[in-house]
Amino acid sequence: MTTATAVGSRPEINPWVRFAVRRLSRLVVSVLALLSAAFLMIHLIPGDPVRSALGPAAPKSLVDAQRESLGLNDPLWEQYLHFLQHLFTGNLGTSITTGLPVSDVIRDRLPATVQLAVAAFLVAVLIALPVGLAMGVLTRAGRRPRAELGFTSTSVVLAAIPEFLLAVGLVYVFAVKLQWFPVAGRGNVASYVLPVLSLAIGPAAVLARICRVELLAVLQTDYLRTARAKRLPATAVYLRHALPNAVTATITLGGLLLGGMVAGTVLVENVFGWPGLGSTIVSSILAKDYPLVQGVVLVYGVGVLLVNLAVDVALALLDPRSTIRES
Repeated sequence: MTTATAVGSRPEINPWVRFAVRRLSRLVVSVLALLSAAFLMIHLIPGDPVRSALGPAAPKSLVDAQRESLGLNDPLWEQYLHFLQHLFTGNLGTSITTGLPVSDVIRDRLPATVQLAVAAFLVAVLIALPVGLAMGVLTRAGRRPRAELGFTSTSVVLAAIPEFLLAVGLVYVFAVKLQWFPVAGRGNVASYVLPVLSLAIGPAAVLARICRVELLAVLQTDYLRTARAKRLPATAVYLRHALPNAVTATITLGGLLLGGMVAGTVLVENVFGWPGLGSTIVSSILAKDYPLVQGVVLVYGVGVLLVNLAVDVALALLDPRSTIRES
């Protein structure tokens, strides 16, 4: 007996290989789109960045020399090619306003932004998981409808408040009126409380609702009914059987919200005078500092894309069938 492969048939490709190629291709295309958008967006803003940096009293000869040294007199397509060439060699350019390399400015400011976003993410998860699970247990099978209504209404309101408005409200109440925390700056642990809460409260409300819904769905499955029929202790039913299955979607969504938290630091940092990339990009936009704006926008954009990629990979590891279902 012999077996033969059909003529013209292609060998089966490992689904993990297809998954990796597909995700990396999307990442490359997204990064190229981000680079082009960052370059064009800044150059389409009206005004002369060199004149803004040097001031209205600067002589025209000095302004012209600075524009020539920065390559701003070159055609736009030639500036774009130089931008890509410098970028791939690790050169993000020089800040027009400070004269410092953009990479040095980003290196100095990035840790503050990362610490703020990561701390807010951890606080959001630590709040959302116990609250969502507790509400799922308390309101299962239609129990305690008033508690469910109160929880749903509160979470919707908290999730709808913009981070900027929430930050202003927290500053007014806890920093100005009660004087429990500092108004601005980055110093001791107390200085982290209000900025972290401003970023974490909205995502925590969303995650808590998702966690509750997932737990209610898990509690209706056959294996949970079997676990109850065996009269297992409640802690074993909820912690050993229900919890691992309920938190999968919550953690996945939490990873996606982390990208939003990174972007949300822009407004929150300006409210609290936080010395991160958020306050840097606002000041650089006002000063029309092209190289610095481009560098910070790229860091934010690439950071969000990498977070989304990490979430896709984590989801694929938790549920390998997702790599096969996609075509």
